[in-house]
Amino acid sequence: MAESLARLAWQLAWNGFRFRGQRAVGRMARPQAVSLEMTQRCVARCRMCNIWQVSPKAPELSAETWLSLLKRHFFNDLVELDITGGEPFLRRDLDDLLASVCAMSKSHLRSLRSIAVTTNGFLTERVLAACRRILPEARRAGIDLVMVCAMDAVGKLHDSIRGYPGGWHRVDQTIQGLIGLRADHPNLIIGLKTTILPETVDALEAIVQYAAKRGLFTIISPCIVTRGRYLNADRAADLAFKPAQRRAMARFFRQAASSWSFHEACLVGYLEEGRMKKPCTCGFNYFFIRSQGALYPCPMIDQSPGNVTRVPIEKLLASPRAAGIRQRVGRFPDCRDCTEPGLERYSLPFEGWTYLGLLPRMGRRRFLEMHRRAGLDKYFN
Repeated sequence: MAESLARLAWQLAWNGFRFRGQRAVGRMARPQAVSLEMTQRCVARCRMCNIWQVSPKAPELSAETWLSLLKRHFFNDLVELDITGGEPFLRRDLDDLLASVCAMSKSHLRSLRSIAVTTNGFLTERVLAACRRILPEARRAGIDLVMVCAMDAVGKLHDSIRGYPGGWHRVDQTIQGLIGLRADHPNLIIGLKTTILPETVDALEAIVQYAAKRGLFTIISPCIVTRGRYLNADRAADLAFKPAQRRAMARFFRQAASSWSFHEACLVGYLEEGRMKKPCTCGFNYFFIRSQGALYPCPMIDQSPGNVTRVPIEKLLASPRAAGIRQRVGRFPDCRDCTEPGLERYSLPFEGWTYLGLLPRMGRRRFLEMHRRAGLDKYFN
């Protein structure tokens, strides 16, 4: 263990030097993680998100287009594939697409270790049928299927937030079904993603208890207001937290004991000081593609160098516009309030030095436990 920890430390140190050189010139690395928005359609009408209200200016990319994109050598180092929406399971071809991705791991996506799908969990039958189809394919390919179900409260409050009567009952059914599948499929990992709103600050402990009883991981973060990913800049006033609510969230995160303790520590600092301080490598080893093909180095920043259906993705990301966006990552005004936890996951191994700095502070045992439970070990295998 001591030898493996030393190798990890040296790798993180090297990653830190490499990233800073790339940042100085705005040079992209091969992606290690990417988020694909399968659709902007959704059955929910969430208070904190306007994606469902968007009238698409172009058709959604077909499964064939997505697969052709992922077959490019540019994605040979891809470790994590994030599938999101809207509601991804509104696409009838989602299971075919993901089964094909698993099959591609033998010839193209050889570094792929996990596929994460975020769902509101309301389409229970579709979710479970797709997972039954995908899980055996993923296991043969050595890929984990990470199912992340949105849950903002336990009970009817969740229905109110999501604008879907009976929604909590549906997502609870979906989770129970997934737990049943997990018994036979050890490559199925199940978690909850909670978006905190002003009215749910006092409802977080119930979610933690729900997850603990069922062996689920949790991702809990305050809502984000952005012209980018969630298209909800017009809702800033409704989604603003009062000082007392910020203090209550800080107390909650200070006491939390999850595998993602770095995220919680960053949130405490943000809630108390008013500015997020964390590493970010958006545009360097990670990017986001919307359902019609627009590419964003950072999903929260409403700046795109172009569309992957019109210009090869390598050329887009090598463009002066993309380089300029990358060099400003962490310095945009939106970055002050970015509480998106996924971006930290992709950044810590690649940025290197911040992650390495956690080792002496946490100690060997706690550091390695977080490293494994947060799934960061896959970036070093």
